[in-house]
Amino acid sequence: MQKKLPVKNGEQYEITITGLGQSGEGVGRKDGFTVFIPGALPKEKVIANIKAVKKNYALGKLEKVLQKSPLRTNPSCPLFEKCGGCQLQHLSYEGQCQLKEQKVKDALEHIGGFKGIKPFPIIADAKKWRYRNKMMFPIGKNKNKKAIIGCFAAGTHQIIDTKDCLIQQEYNNKIAAATRKLIDSFHLPVYDEDKKTGLLRHVVGRVNRQTKEIMLILVTAQKQLVGKNNIIKFLRQELPEVTSIYQNLNQMNNNVILGERNILLYGKEHITERLGTLNFLISPSSFFQVNTAQAEKLYQKALEYAGLKGDETVIDAYCGTGTMTMFLAQKAARAIGIEINHEAIIDAKKNARLNKIENAEFIDGDSAKIMPRLYREGLRPDVIVTDPPRSGCAQNVLKIFADMKPQKIVYISCDPASLARDCKYLDTLGYKIKLVQPVDMFPQTAHVETVVLLSNLNVKAHKC
Repeated sequence: MQKKLPVKNGEQYEITITGLGQSGEGVGRKDGFTVFIPGALPKEKVIANIKAVKKNYALGKLEKVLQKSPLRTNPSCPLFEKCGGCQLQHLSYEGQCQLKEQKVKDALEHIGGFKGIKPFPIIADAKKWRYRNKMMFPIGKNKNKKAIIGCFAAGTHQIIDTKDCLIQQEYNNKIAAATRKLIDSFHLPVYDEDKKTGLLRHVVGRVNRQTKEIMLILVTAQKQLVGKNNIIKFLRQELPEVTSIYQNLNQMNNNVILGERNILLYGKEHITERLGTLNFLISPSSFFQVNTAQAEKLYQKALEYAGLKGDETVIDAYCGTGTMTMFLAQKAARAIGIEINHEAIIDAKKNARLNKIENAEFIDGDSAKIMPRLYREGLRPDVIVTDPPRSGCAQNVLKIFADMKPQKIVYISCDPASLARDCKYLDTLGYKIKLVQPVDMFPQTAHVETVVLLSNLNVKAHKC
């Protein structure tokens, strides 16, 4: 006999909010049954209308706040309640930082089983707004056949026309505005996801912070770009500061934004960004942290945790374009970066040459395959740094980390849950959490980055 649930679809209930979910939604319980309510905050009493009931939880719509959180604030963006780009504008920045610290602590305690570990206070972002150096907006048209560009509404593919995204750097909003005007002026067809027809799918903007170099990328479903020269001329008139204009060809039927082929239409192949004392070439497909100022703090903290003295060998697993690898190479004898994305490895090698770093080497391949090979070859690094995808590391990769017997593992994570799971496994292999530092890379959103130092005091120092 099926257990009777305490909530019904279409009914309203008073619920006390006790926490926030992964996407920033309020989490409460009705007679012990979990209810997720977007827009609700911890320590609030609310009225929620149940919209969907699942086996173990329900989804509710916030109807009324009966008792407000003292940290609730008025969102700065008029599109906040429609747009899915931000989740926490209704929570003061002080409250956001408290939430993210608690999120990391709770994951380590409840998922990892670690008791008594207290993360350091989060490294907050002094700017809070206008921090994103990269914009990736879908393109559509409204019922009047006018171009719309912006974020998707939460949980949908409905485009919210976003004229001034407050977390984007100003030039990215200018790129979106110029592209809107381009589409309407040239009557360019936009891509229809259902019919698989049309031309323009997304517009991508990349901006640096020093010299305001601007890269504009038009993502198209077809190679042929009719009126290409006039399009370039128009965009240069609208954006005199633009230094690179690309066409990215994406003919795939999936949710991936960028395709594999980039065609330079105008200007330089790269823009250049600076982190610390290092310069990095950024191409259309390069991975680069979207919050440059906070990325510097993140990498400096990881470097501090590595504690390098100059004679160590370091492995940077999942190295991307080699940003962290080169930070490490400045302080180590040898730094090895491993990355499965071929284009990222090409960029990493270019960046090493640009910065005249000769003790960094990069291996093109999957860490799950490369690390065992390096182990068999006898490599024993003193420190391993890993910054894996959101899903974390595979267990066999973590096992190889431990088999290599580094004194330290520095784990950089964008997801507290996978971080806690992986740290739990590393703990069984002898690596204990020593320090935990959250970093707010994405103000106004529910995301948090974390740097963790794990040490094995039983491992003797070794130099390779």
